[in-house]
Amino acid sequence: MSRAMQLAMSEKDALALCATHKIGVSAIEGLPGGGVRLVCNSSNGAELLRQKAKSKVIQAEQLREKHRPVSPLW
Repeated sequence: MSRAMQLAMSEKDALALCATHKIGVSAIEGLPGGGVRLVCNSSNGAELLRQKAKSKVIQAEQLREKHRPVSPLW
C-alpha cells in the first residue's frame, strides 16, 4: 500500500485532518490543478487517512509541479 495520495482539499485542511487522527506526515505539496499530494509516515496512517477522507481522495494521477533543488554555491 502506498503512503502517498492526492486529496482535493487545502494543505491546511489536510494537515488538520492528519493531526486530528494522529497521522504523521512525511511530505505535502500543492498541486497545480488544486488540492495536495500528501505522503504519510506509515502505510497504516495512509490507509486510515484514505478511510477518513474517502470523498476527498483524487483517484486519477494529477500533474505535479516540477521541482529542481537549488545547490548552494560554496
